Formats: sequence, C-alpha cells, structure tokens
Amino acid sequence: MTGPTKTMAVLTCAALVLTTAYTVALGSSGWLWFGVVVLIVATIGMTASDSAVPSAPRPRPRPPERPGGPTQP
Repeated sequence: MTGPTKTMAVLTCAALVLTTAYTVALGSSGWLWFGVVVLIVATIGMTASDSAVPSAPRPRPRPPERPGGPTQP
C-alpha cells in the first residue's frame, strides 16, 4: 500500500471509532453510518486499485526458432 492508501485506511478506522462513540453517547444517526459505509467502500476500492498496479512490465517473448535451425550463407 502506498502512503495515500494507508492514510485513507487510518482515517476510515478513526471515522468508524468516532461514529461508534457518538452512537453510544448520543444515539444512532443513520446519516453518520451511511457516511461511514460510503467511506469504507471508497477505501476498499482505493486499496484494490492500488494493489492492481503491476510492479514491472513483462519482458517481450522471443520469437520461435525456425525448423531446421539457423541458415548459414
């Protein structure tokens, strides 16, 4: 995971903890939980797209040799 993805994951966890504390202290709020769910889905998407990036390009395959081997002049 890159830096921005880690930051997004930490903020998502903090939002989940704060929303849970708010719910325990003052009562449930549907919009808060909706926002947390949207944030969780966005974090999952960001993590998935971050891990889908290839690390290095593949080398080109060599062409097959002709039957009979190389020809000499």
